Amino acid sequence: MTDITIYHNPQCGTSRNTLAMIRNSGVEPQVIEYLKTPPSREELMSLVQAIGLSLRDVLRQKGTPYDELGLGNPALTDAQLLDVVAQYPILIQRPIVKTPLGVRLCRPSERVLEILPNPQQGPFTKEDGEVVIGKDGQRA
Repeated sequence: MTDITIYHNPQCGTSRNTLAMIRNSGVEPQVIEYLKTPPSREELMSLVQAIGLSLRDVLRQKGTPYDELGLGNPALTDAQLLDVVAQYPILIQRPIVKTPLGVRLCRPSERVLEILPNPQQGPFTKEDGEVVIGKDGQRA
C-alpha cells in the first residue's frame, strides 16, 4: 500500500492533473473519490489542520450549493459547516493530497510537487497543454 493519498474528483481537471503528477513520480497513490467516499468529520478536520487552513478555506463555492445553503454566513461554526459538508461532499475543495512530507490543497495542481517524496520521472504537461516539467527534468 502506498503512503500517498489523493482525495480526488475525476470530473475535475486540476484533480486529474495532480493525480497524473503523482503517478509521474513513479508512485500509484491511494485514490479516494471523496464524492463516493467522503472523509469523516474527524478526518476532514485533521486534513484541514495539517494543511494549515481553516475549514472555510477548503470549502468550494463554484459549482456547489454553497450560496444556496448560506455558507458564507460568518456566524456558522465549524461543527455546523461539517454537518453540511457531510451531506454535500462536493463542497470540499479538491484535490487534497497527503504524503509523508505533508498535506496540501493542490490548487494549482503543481503544489503537489512540494510534498512528493520522489522527483518526476519524466516530462509532464497538463491537460491544457501547459508544460510543468520539461524534457530536461526541470520545472518550467
